[in-house]
Amino acid sequence: MSIAPAGHVGPWTIEDVERLPDNGDHSRYELLTSGVLTVTPAPGTVHQRASRRLANLLEAAVAAAKAPYEVLETVNVEIPGGRLTEPDIVVVDRTVSATAPSRYQGAAVLLVVEIVSPNTHPQDRIIKPELYAEAGIDFYWRLEPEGRPHLVVSKLSNGKFGRALTAFGGVVSTIDEPFPIRLDPAALARQ
Repeated sequence: MSIAPAGHVGPWTIEDVERLPDNGDHSRYELLTSGVLTVTPAPGTVHQRASRRLANLLEAAVAAAKAPYEVLETVNVEIPGGRLTEPDIVVVDRTVSATAPSRYQGAAVLLVVEIVSPNTHPQDRIIKPELYAEAGIDFYWRLEPEGRPHLVVSKLSNGKFGRALTAFGGVVSTIDEPFPIRLDPAALARQ
């Protein structure tokens, strides 16, 4: 869904998005197409539960690997061509995150995770993987917590994401890259 908050005229820029006031509703503001503001409603309970649990697992995996990365939720990632995304989870270079940037360049991002919600199917399955590939991000994970939960793990190769693994709910799977992690996608969203 695209809307223009009152008073804005013309194409949106990354700087325009960064100047938007926090209205307290936790909506996400992105530029998936240059100049066009996309507003997504705040995620629901299942989404947030899965996000927190997966971020915790990733954080433990990064620590166990003694890797120079930090796991963050809902930060801005700049995509070439004046586009901006707000992934659910990112794994970023710790040196860069120490500077507390307002947005991360693709070179500083190792892994992006999107958790599909009813309002984000096309973005998370089609649009965002292409954007993250353009930005040169090495890994893209897509968690589908609804229905039969599953996690699609993709790795960048020759400028496109290729599916490396699909982990299905009800089974504990091991993902080897970028860090060893064991998980059951169904358990991430279960209360």
